[in-house]
Amino acid sequence: MMEKCQLAANELETLGVLNYQSVENVLSSLEMTTVSRTIVTDNGGRLIYDSSATDTMQSGFAVLPEIIQALHGNDIFTWQYHNRQMQSKTAVPVYSYGQLAGCVYMMEQDPNQGILISSLQSNILTITIALEIAVVAFSLLFSTVYSGRLRKITTSMRTVREGDYSHTVDMTGHDELRALSDDFNDLIHRLQRSENKRRQFVSDASHELKTPLASIKLLSDSILQNEMDPDTIKEFVGDIGNEAERLNRMSQKLLNLAKTEDETPISCEITYILPTVEKICRILSTLALDQQVSIQVHALQDSTILIQEDDLSQVIMNLVENGIKYNKPGGTVEITLERDRDFALITVSDTGVGIPEESLEHIFERFYRVDKARSRSTGGSGLGLSIVKNMVERNRGTITAESTPGAGTKFIVSFPVFDMEDGENDQ
Repeated sequence: MMEKCQLAANELETLGVLNYQSVENVLSSLEMTTVSRTIVTDNGGRLIYDSSATDTMQSGFAVLPEIIQALHGNDIFTWQYHNRQMQSKTAVPVYSYGQLAGCVYMMEQDPNQGILISSLQSNILTITIALEIAVVAFSLLFSTVYSGRLRKITTSMRTVREGDYSHTVDMTGHDELRALSDDFNDLIHRLQRSENKRRQFVSDASHELKTPLASIKLLSDSILQNEMDPDTIKEFVGDIGNEAERLNRMSQKLLNLAKTEDETPISCEITYILPTVEKICRILSTLALDQQVSIQVHALQDSTILIQEDDLSQVIMNLVENGIKYNKPGGTVEITLERDRDFALITVSDTGVGIPEESLEHIFERFYRVDKARSRSTGGSGLGLSIVKNMVERNRGTITAESTPGAGTKFIVSFPVFDMEDGENDQ
C-alpha cells in the first residue's frame, strides 16, 4: 500500500502543475485495482482529485487526518480492523522542484485479511474459553483431591489424639503431603515406642514393687496367725525389715531414674574425677572386704570435667558396687583413669562372672537382669545401669560395656574434658 502511494507521488512530481486532468491521466496509467479510494490535494489541502467523493470534503478541502499529516511533510500509514474488514490508509507528500506541491492519499480495504483476522479472533476466543474451562476443572479436581488427602491426615491426627498410636497414614505421591504423612508416621512410631516403654515401665515397676510388699504381707500374716517363739518372731521381723529396706532402695532408684529423665537444664560444676573415685572406694571398702574383693585404682591421668558431682558419684558408685557384688571371692575391681585427647575415660573392670553376649545389649534397659535369681539375692532391681546410662548421657558423656562370660566385665565411661585453663582463657 505504501509502495503504491509512493509510486503515485513520484509520478505526480514530474507534472510540475497539478490539475484534475493531469492527475487523472497519471493515476489511470498506474494499476490501482485494489485501491478503494485515491485523493490528491494541493499544498493547502484543496481537493484536486478524488476517486470517490464523500462528506470528508468541506468546501473543496480534504480534512482527513492522514492528509493533514502528509501536508506537514510526513509519510503516513495507518490501518484498522472494522466490520470484519482490514482497512489501510496511507498519505505521501508530493514535491515539485523541492517545494511541497500537495499530497497523495490512498485507502485500501482487504476483506481476505479481515476474514483471516476474524477467524483468528474466533479461534483465540474458543481456545481461551476452553483453557478457562480446563483451568476451572483442574482447579476443582486439584482442590478436591488435595483437600481429601489433607482430611485424611487430619482424621489420622484426631485418631491418634484419642489414644490409638497404632494408626498411620497411607499417602501416595511425591509432594509435600507425602512428606508430611511420612513425618507424621515417624512421629506416631516414636509415640508408640514411648507408650510401649511407658506401659512396660509401669508393669515392671508394679511387679517389682509388688514382690517385697507381698513378702511383707506374708510374713506379717504368719506372725499374726501363728503362735511363734520369740526367736522365730525376731527372724520374721528381720525379714520384714529387709524387704522394707529393699522396697525403699527400689523406690529411691525409681525416683533417681525419673530425675535423670527430667529434661530440665541442670547446673554443672568443674569436678576432678580422682577425688570422687577415691571417696567411693572408701565408702565401698567394707562391702569389698565382706565379698573378699580388692579394689585397685590406676590414675594414669586425672582430668576435670563439667558435671554435677552427685551424678559422677552415682555413676562410679553403681559401676564399682556391681563389680563387687557380681565378682568372685578373691577377685578384683580395677578403676582406671586416663585421657584420650579431649575426652576423659573412666574404665571399671572386674574379674566376675561376666555377661552373656545375648544379654550385653540389654543391660542398660530398665528392670533387665542377666540372672534374676542372683540379682534378687544381691538386692538388684535392674535399674542401676539404666540410671547410670541416663546420668552419663545428660552430662554429654557415653558409656559402653564389654564382657567375657566367666572372665569379667568392663565398663568404659567417656566425658568431654573441661580444662580450667581453657575455661579461664575463654572468659
